[in-house]
Amino acid sequence: MGNHALDINPPNADYNLSTHGSDWLWAVFSLFAVFLLAVVGWTLATPRGTRLFHQIAIVVILTGAIAYFSMASDLGATPVRVEFRGDGTRQIWFVRYIMWFISFPLLLLELLLATGLSLSDIFTTLFMAIVLVVTGLVAALVPSTYKWGYYVFGVCALFYIWYVLLWHGPRTTFAAGGHVRTGYRLAASYLSFLLLLYPIAWACSEGGNVITVTSEMIWYGILDLLAGPVFLFLFLFELRGVDYAAFGLQSGKYTDTVGPNTGRGAGTGAPVTTQRAGAAPATSGVGAGAAPATGPTTTNAAPASGVTTEPATTAAPATTGANAV
Repeated sequence: MGNHALDINPPNADYNLSTHGSDWLWAVFSLFAVFLLAVVGWTLATPRGTRLFHQIAIVVILTGAIAYFSMASDLGATPVRVEFRGDGTRQIWFVRYIMWFISFPLLLLELLLATGLSLSDIFTTLFMAIVLVVTGLVAALVPSTYKWGYYVFGVCALFYIWYVLLWHGPRTTFAAGGHVRTGYRLAASYLSFLLLLYPIAWACSEGGNVITVTSEMIWYGILDLLAGPVFLFLFLFELRGVDYAAFGLQSGKYTDTVGPNTGRGAGTGAPVTTQRAGAAPATSGVGAGAAPATGPTTTNAAPASGVTTEPATTAAPATTGANAV
């Protein structure tokens, strides 16, 4: 399959993907596909309204599968002149950065939703992940030494991500309990270690042209498998016994919510209605507040015997209890 792909899509740079490199990428794509099928099946077996973490995992793994299909087919790369170690051009795989642009913030979101971090802290951390990926792409496309300036910007963003993952996040209140805090510490340490290896791989491949494109693919392929499908599978496994409601991530649709009293009237099956301030409750039956909120009102509440009183000349304001005189 690899030879055929390279014959149809020949390399477009002097330092390019080899046949063995393409075979390796097809193997990585196959692993992504297997993990994707497994997570999809796991998601379908999870109750509706509690699938957020699983659906994030599906998006990340599907994005990785598409990216590795493209790279295995020798597609999604552009030639850029190398700065060190020889002359000519090297294949820069922009499709990989598109994958990271989507998957890296979602990986952090998957992890940080288990903490007690505020939405503003989570948003800033996700933005730093985008900065890291975008600066890495720009640096890879710049042929001059100025690429290392973008590299420094990306490393600074990575330091902020490490601060949130390893320092700020573990010190928040975990509503789901101490078991989740322990699992978070392990997951954050695991992901932070892998994030340390990405800048090193970049400096040796796109940055310094130290290793070949095939070696680059092997290095990044192992990292992407460990940081994507493997990490997500282990993280979801750790959350399998945790009460989803403790995260406060309940679905907005009443058909998907968890619990007997969400989306419908408690124990009655009647739909829940909303009421504006100053309006009479829109319910049926007898008792205080049973009169409609619009139309003329009577000077006194209608007696149960059916005798009516003379209607008032002006409409009285609606109240939440018995109609006012």
